Amino acid sequence: MSSDTPDPERAAHRPGEPGRAGAGPEPGQPAGYPPAGLPVPAGTPAGAPGADPFAWAGPGAEHRPATVAGPGGPAVTARPARGVRRAVGLTLGVALLLTVLGAPLGLLWAAVAPDIPVMKTAEGAIYATPQPEQPVAADGWFSLLGLGFGVLAAIALWFLLRRRRGPVGLLAGTLGGLGAAVVAWQVGRRIGLSTYQHLLETAPDGQAFTKPADLRAGGVDWFVVPHGNLLLPAFGAAVTYTLLAGWSRWPSLRPEPEPYGAWPPPAAGAGGWGVGPAEGLSSAPADRPARSAAPEPPGPDAAEPPRG
Repeated sequence: MSSDTPDPERAAHRPGEPGRAGAGPEPGQPAGYPPAGLPVPAGTPAGAPGADPFAWAGPGAEHRPATVAGPGGPAVTARPARGVRRAVGLTLGVALLLTVLGAPLGLLWAAVAPDIPVMKTAEGAIYATPQPEQPVAADGWFSLLGLGFGVLAAIALWFLLRRRRGPVGLLAGTLGGLGAAVVAWQVGRRIGLSTYQHLLETAPDGQAFTKPADLRAGGVDWFVVPHGNLLLPAFGAAVTYTLLAGWSRWPSLRPEPEPYGAWPPPAAGAGGWGVGPAEGLSSAPADRPARSAAPEPPGPDAAEPPRG
């Protein structure tokens, strides 16, 4: 066969043939589709044909956060800084909201805590009874209400801030619990305080009246740090939020789609649950195979047939 006659067994060029460099795209493929056998160019979008769907997990430079050059300074990362500022703002905002909610908590404490009976003397007010139980009851009511407030605040933060579960919710609940305790204490102890001070100044010696509820097992020291039962709301919020995080079934603490939730339910086949024996993927025992039409071989003790 001459060199001018092409070999019918050898194709000069087949479009889209795998394993050949420079092969063009097959009919129906979009332009820019990378030829088979060649690496995908860097920077190809994940949704493009032929791109690696897991390329986002790699350490490539095209997937790193964008950097911007500051005025007269080195380049700084923009995306993480924006996320940190947003997390800090959300934490402070939620903590401030919980602190404001300490005002109704103080009103509730002033309503349920009993007033303390006192008597006016020349040295000032003294307890009307030697060992009154009202101060202990006031501390107990504040402790119970504060602990319940912290538990409810942690549960609310867990369900309302689903996308921010983690350190943001824990820190916001703890700071908000501390602020709410101080506000509740100051609001509750000032209800009726002006009337008590007026009686203390104008009442004659020996007159009995009542003093508003106050705390003896907690307060704020000169370092402006709460102590005693003022720490119970923050303690309840921190413990409850930690327990909710420990019982979460998601590693990221955020709701995630089930890995098999989008799969269609298995169809019942002839072989029982799952795909029937017609598809060949049944998990249940299939029907017994039909017997062959050929005669079975004789047993060892069977009589030999007569020979003609």
